[in-house]
Amino acid sequence: MYYRIGFILLVTVLGISFAQEQPYYLQQCPRDEAQINECLRDSGNKLVHYLQKGVPELDIYEIEPVQIDEIGIVLGSGPDGYRALFRNIQAYGVSNITVTNVRSDLDSLQFQLTCEIPRIRVKAQYRSTGVLILVKASGAGDYWGEYEGVKAKIYFKAVANEGADGRTYLTTDSVKMDFNVKEIQMGVDNIANGNSVIQAALNLFINSNSQELLKEMKPALRTKLTLVIRNFMDRIFAKIPLDEWINLN
Repeated sequence: MYYRIGFILLVTVLGISFAQEQPYYLQQCPRDEAQINECLRDSGNKLVHYLQKGVPELDIYEIEPVQIDEIGIVLGSGPDGYRALFRNIQAYGVSNITVTNVRSDLDSLQFQLTCEIPRIRVKAQYRSTGVLILVKASGAGDYWGEYEGVKAKIYFKAVANEGADGRTYLTTDSVKMDFNVKEIQMGVDNIANGNSVIQAALNLFINSNSQELLKEMKPALRTKLTLVIRNFMDRIFAKIPLDEWINLN
């Protein structure tokens, strides 16, 4: 009888220990203010490393391409103003992100991440109407872009909630982000009507004014990216309890 009781206690203790064992894809950080930001940066980069390969325990098997449904831009006004709509946007290279700095306030659960991505490749379908550099630029085709030297800042505030297992989990309360790109190359191919004049005019304009075009696209792109980031963060937070991020003892 005593043997059975001892065995049950041993199994229970071991079960609790294994259930709360620190996962291989994440580094737990001390609450010490002097170390927390640097540790969270390193922990974030460790998680990114494993996410690139997929983490079945988080129900994440691949994270690329990052997909955005559509983004529109308007250049000029009036009936001849140029309008373009980009759909089925797919971005590759985002998983090569590196967290370079973290600022945190654990009492209010506010965090700011500074990140860098060496290169992002984008492809999409586009449709445009209007006049561009004196050429009637109505048409449709394939868009491609290469963005190098991407730097981003992501700010988020989280709230803590008790999960069904009695442990504390985070969810995002608000997320904001901004970004800039050092170098941009982009263009269009396979114009639907096969008009080589329109394609040449579009590519000339796009590559001569890439930063200005990005500036026009940025508000809509920032809104879409913020939503993508928030959904992904909540997906991660729902799987990883707070005490695996930070030692609360």
